[in-house]
Amino acid sequence: MEDQQALQSAEGGARIVTLCGSTKFESEFAQVNQRLTLEGCVVISLGMFSLPELPDYDWTVDSSDLKGRVGRVHFQKIRMADEVYVVDPGGYLGESTRREIAYAESLGKPVRYLSRERSTPTGGRPHE
Repeated sequence: MEDQQALQSAEGGARIVTLCGSTKFESEFAQVNQRLTLEGCVVISLGMFSLPELPDYDWTVDSSDLKGRVGRVHFQKIRMADEVYVVDPGGYLGESTRREIAYAESLGKPVRYLSRERSTPTGGRPHE
């Protein structure tokens, strides 16, 4: 397990970690969320992994800019975080995730990547 100081925010409370990555990795998000929570972090994840079925709503037109609103909410989650954790199995980064990483870096937030860690997403033993 990581050093306890690494799990604390600058204010001394639990470290706040916002997860970023492709919505196609829903099970990996759940595994990372569980592991970080068990390590004592406050985890902020995606609000949804697919667009909801809304009666009479045409996602191809999206005149209310619902997708944009959801994206702006995720940027707020990044601003709230002490660090960003990218769920990127195999190193996969989509366009939206790259944008989120660039935004986090522009704010000086540390960014960690699942694909670069030595242990498994569920907290298994490090690979030798």
